[in-house]
Amino acid sequence: MEGSQNFGHEHPLQLLLNEEQMMMSNQSGVAGCSRCGEKVSAPCFSCVVCGFYLHKKCAEAPSEIYHPFHRDHPLVLQQIPSYYTGCVCSFCGETCKMLVYRCTCELDFHIKCALFTYDIAEKNLKELEHVALEDPLISTKNKLEHPTMCFACWEPLANYTYFSADCGFNLHKKCVDLPLKINDIGHKHPLSLQFNSKQLSCDVCGETRQSGFVYCCPPCNSAIHIECVPPPIVEVKCRQHAFTLFRRRAPFICDACGIQADYVAYICCSCNIILHEKCISLPRVIKSKWHDHRIFHTYFLLREDFKRWDCLICHDEVNVSHGSYSCSDCNFIFHVKCVTEIEGSYFIVSLENEDEKSSDSLAILQDIKYVDPITVIERNDAGKATKIKHFMHVHNLVSRDEIADRYDKCCDGCRLPISASFYYCSLCDFFLHKACAELPKMKHVWYHRCQKPLILNSYKFLECPICGYLSNGFGYRCNECVRDICFRCVIALSPGASTCPGHDHPLFYYKGYRGQCSACGNDVRGALRCKDCNFGLCHICFSLPTTAQHKCDKHVLALTYHESNNYSESHYCDICEEARDPNHWFYHCAICDNSAHIDCVLGRYPYIKLGHHLIRLSESVIYNKGNHPHFLAFVKKMYYYPECVKCGEPCQDLALECIVSGCNYTVHWECREWSTTAFLS
Repeated sequence: MEGSQNFGHEHPLQLLLNEEQMMMSNQSGVAGCSRCGEKVSAPCFSCVVCGFYLHKKCAEAPSEIYHPFHRDHPLVLQQIPSYYTGCVCSFCGETCKMLVYRCTCELDFHIKCALFTYDIAEKNLKELEHVALEDPLISTKNKLEHPTMCFACWEPLANYTYFSADCGFNLHKKCVDLPLKINDIGHKHPLSLQFNSKQLSCDVCGETRQSGFVYCCPPCNSAIHIECVPPPIVEVKCRQHAFTLFRRRAPFICDACGIQADYVAYICCSCNIILHEKCISLPRVIKSKWHDHRIFHTYFLLREDFKRWDCLICHDEVNVSHGSYSCSDCNFIFHVKCVTEIEGSYFIVSLENEDEKSSDSLAILQDIKYVDPITVIERNDAGKATKIKHFMHVHNLVSRDEIADRYDKCCDGCRLPISASFYYCSLCDFFLHKACAELPKMKHVWYHRCQKPLILNSYKFLECPICGYLSNGFGYRCNECVRDICFRCVIALSPGASTCPGHDHPLFYYKGYRGQCSACGNDVRGALRCKDCNFGLCHICFSLPTTAQHKCDKHVLALTYHESNNYSESHYCDICEEARDPNHWFYHCAICDNSAHIDCVLGRYPYIKLGHHLIRLSESVIYNKGNHPHFLAFVKKMYYYPECVKCGEPCQDLALECIVSGCNYTVHWECREWSTTAFLS
């Protein structure tokens, strides 16, 4: 314990050199420095009269610092005004208290941060000599939701070797050893390590950071983040040649992704290509949620190799003289940016699997083994499958192209009316469109966030979260988040060209579209649109049944896309007797000249197959106790409306009815005593 000057304090101060002396001076063991406000530790100065404490470093801090990392103005030690509550340190990002070093550029620093960074600039690192180094947490760095960041580069601390927190700062070892100047990255002036006092955006990544270090060129108002400084040579494991930094700043178009840039280019003189730094590491083969097969990256394609040149995601033309991803088996092509912009929407295929045939690509993903949903039993002379076994049905299915009473039949997969080219069971009332029968058992969909594929299932009932409709057909389930999607939405939102009877041109799904649906007039986010004209459909209208029946008309009603009658008196719904918008789709009977709103014809449950998919409430754990012991069937009464056993009102809409003869149990669907969105068959 030594005597000392009082540093402006009214009483003499004593120098405490260790923690033992601290405990003798302060029995509580807790005290704050009167300059920086932080918990005081030895060595420090103490007043035995009034409990005044000062860190030794804070006491000896100069009133002005001409900091090498900020040469424009001096940093002046001053008290924070009492009215100022938003003072944040420009190095560590933490709130400042009491005294700070301040510059007229609106830079503020804790005393310890200003002095520590000054020592870094002067390469005076005695403070860190005895601080332990921690190994990077390679196994956990990507799992931390809120990782601790390095004060210098603001990258996660666990990415690289770093100093223990005992030093009082979060710092990578590499950031302490940074060169103070760099001059070999293609900029015409040397770049100096500085605080980003002018809030300049990085020339490489375009982002702006308020804290930490950047390499700056004051004459050019140019800056580069520490981690964005390009290395002179980049070697890639899967390439024969290395890439060399192009040391001149000039506009160029990247040969890997086709996007223009004007800074940090790498060239391979042997291959005559120029790339962005980030595109050097583009995977050669990936599996994307947008396509069932693997897709391959190439730097250019020949025009004759593909019939279509539109990107499967954004539908704009791909410039084949630059890089793209493609599937030659399916004649599909993708912009590099479109297929890689969403993290988790694609998987990198390992190098040892690159040469495998693309049709087997599902086998190389996480726990996925491709299994064909159908087994062909018989083929005709033309090679067409005439009899198959589908894994969702117990009997064999026979191929047909038309059916006499097809208006009364619907597909057991999508619950839409049977049309040309379908399979049916000769032993029971089971039908499948050919397209529905061929959908895979496991499928990635681009709009689902989980990485595992969705599994095809058959449902006693399913309430789709995308379209909101209830159905008892096929659907896809994610076993990771237990989310179910109906067949119709999976088909409607599948990438590629789709056809619609209400429009002459192919339709493509634009996920970023904002506008109105041409069929219902509702505002939509995302739509199936025509590239040639101003026509767009929401996915719900795209999946509407082309035919329907309603008790108001004894004939089949056809979905009608254009109003041929110009008389305003005819623009009324014959079911609800309200006005119809002649520009919207409607159902029409040409024989009786009846027209009706789509919702009036279909009702709330258009995709429930009545009389099938029986439910016994007492057998499933999802139901509450006290339910009916017999099997129930979906029914929708047309003329006779029995009373609901729960609410006593007539069952005029979808209901569950007991199939046991003599048991008069009927309950509204809404009055059921359970709550669930899906129940597998």
